[in-house]
Amino acid sequence: MLEEVERWLSTRSWSATDRPLHQILAAKQRTGRTVSVVLPALNEEETVGDIAAVIRHDLMRQVPLVDELVVVDSGSTDRTSEVAAAAGATVVHRDEILPRVPAVPGKGEVLWRSLLVTSGDIVCFIDADLRDFSSDFVSGIVGPLLTDPDIDLVKGMYDRPLGGAAGQGGRVTELMARPLLNMHWPQLAGFVQPLGGEYAARRSLLEQLPFPVGYGVELGILVDALHLVGLDALAQVDIGVRKHRHQDGQALGRMAAAIYRTAQLRLARGHLIRPSLTQFERGGDGFEPRTYSVDTEERPPMVDIAEYQARRAA
Repeated sequence: MLEEVERWLSTRSWSATDRPLHQILAAKQRTGRTVSVVLPALNEEETVGDIAAVIRHDLMRQVPLVDELVVVDSGSTDRTSEVAAAAGATVVHRDEILPRVPAVPGKGEVLWRSLLVTSGDIVCFIDADLRDFSSDFVSGIVGPLLTDPDIDLVKGMYDRPLGGAAGQGGRVTELMARPLLNMHWPQLAGFVQPLGGEYAARRSLLEQLPFPVGYGVELGILVDALHLVGLDALAQVDIGVRKHRHQDGQALGRMAAAIYRTAQLRLARGHLIRPSLTQFERGGDGFEPRTYSVDTEERPPMVDIAEYQARRAA
């Protein structure tokens, strides 16, 4: 491991317990910074309500840490929107945000558009499929941004059990993202969960970054933030255990392809010879090919969008 990364691990990796809630709240009051929490959601009626309810109760009613809780529904066909609204979240549908730019499917698309419907100085992203959710996830990763002006982005780190086995989740991280980062961006080798969906950043950073529209968004943001603000402006916080719905192997293959594409663009800004991925499923006549396109589109930095500029100027 690089000496720089070893030093970073000792100075920029913390536990959620390192910053008690009263200390975080005092820093928020002192600085006047506001906090928005965004939950990107697609067919998450089973979990989104519980997450929203915990955040609203623990961090909005009991203590004034979170100023804004927004669920961005990216086209759910279940009761995600209704459940989220009943739990006290503000629900916005993806297609209603920046309608002049037709929306495309993808998590990164939703996160990018969320900058237009939130106002917090600090934006915290939380995946909507988490189970046994604790508000420590939010306070833990927001804390360093409120208490340390030199920090611009904080990733959550945690154990990810799979089928009862500790540490076996995060298969795309171990098979794709971690090798890519270690080989091409070794300064980022210290991140335990580089693809984790729980992270927070200053709006002033996020608005300057391009957003891959699909699953490559987390790697893209991390790599681009490194180049824009440097390693010492990035940090990670241990928030315990993350339990969520796991995807099947083929879905993970498509995720890995999108992440590789995101890395490739940042390495050479080149073009894939074939921006698609063929997988195989056993059918009645043997193995049948299924070909999927790989996410290749990226949204420009939000600060370049006229509607965003107008809203910020208002």
